Amino acid sequence: MGNLFTKLLDRLDSNARHATEVYRREVPEYRLLSRDPRSRREALEFSVWLRRRTVELASAEEPLGADDLALLASVGEQRAGQGLSLPGHRQLVVAHTRLTLHEVNESTGPDDGDDLMRVMRWFGPQATRAGEAHLSGFLAGQRRRMSLVGRVRQLTEALLADDPAAPALASAVGMRVHPRYRVTVVRVPDRPRPTTARREEITETLLRRRQLPITWHEPGELVALTPEYADEPTGAGTAPDRASAVVRDITEALSGSCAIGTSAGATGALAEAFARARRISRVAPLRSGQRHPHTMDDVFVELGVTRLPEVDDWLRDLAEHLSRGPDLITTLEMYYRHDMDRTRTAAALSVHSRTLDYRIQRAHELTGIHPGSTQGVRVLSVAVTRSLARG
Repeated sequence: MGNLFTKLLDRLDSNARHATEVYRREVPEYRLLSRDPRSRREALEFSVWLRRRTVELASAEEPLGADDLALLASVGEQRAGQGLSLPGHRQLVVAHTRLTLHEVNESTGPDDGDDLMRVMRWFGPQATRAGEAHLSGFLAGQRRRMSLVGRVRQLTEALLADDPAAPALASAVGMRVHPRYRVTVVRVPDRPRPTTARREEITETLLRRRQLPITWHEPGELVALTPEYADEPTGAGTAPDRASAVVRDITEALSGSCAIGTSAGATGALAEAFARARRISRVAPLRSGQRHPHTMDDVFVELGVTRLPEVDDWLRDLAEHLSRGPDLITTLEMYYRHDMDRTRTAAALSVHSRTLDYRIQRAHELTGIHPGSTQGVRVLSVAVTRSLARG
């Protein structure tokens, strides 16, 4: 055994004790694993064992054996049973990797170059295998203490955060990770929002029906991920069509007004698509029985307006003027939604065409802008959408 490995063995106990102190300091949840003397002793013994096996196997350039991986999995399972969360698990893995590399660096002398290279060749692939075994055990432990809704929430959040643990989380709930997803964010009004129990119920219903990554990111934001497939033909069954079907299920479950934004992205880069879908949902109109997921194309003007408070305030004032008339906000929304076709707009509003003409004229009088003019389309359509987005 080389000089570097001998020094690592000599420092084994002190390094393990120092590591457990660092874990308690940097990973608050680690305290769950060392609440009593027995737990602390077991945690220290595991830390010693892990370092000893690293030295023994790296010096011989042998991989982790089946028994090693089984022990790592059992420890992961035990930690899940003790209440360690996935973020806490991740923090522990990162802290252990950092400390191990630091310990090797501290022990390496000027003549330890060959030993150091052996450690580096071993550590990369074997640390990956160890992490996977520990994670698989952790997820097995979570299956016994966490509901399906909770585990799917973990998967969805991992995908949206571009977390490399997503494939393992997907496998644990019987799903697989696709190369691309359409991220759909459904925003509900501040009041009334679904209770916690109601949110869980809605998620369970949608999971039974769709088997997709889905979660409430916030009490007022439901997020669903619909897979996109390469080179799929246009028409029924495509990603936008599947996303619309999911939206229909969601709006039926919510049975109230909501605003919907959607954006597509590649797995591993979904954080950007998620942020974009959230921004779209926040400027999209709140509607009851919503069926249309809004895209960047639908609300690019509104997105720009939100970055200019003085313009947004001016549009708010116009909307307040419109609110003084008879259902003018709703009337203009339907007018623009039907491409300013009077017959279709009147039918959609269930009013006579003369009533529609009166309302359009009233909007002109209140704002000084005719809804059917070029300026009206540019200004009043945005003012109406911003008003509806505010609810």
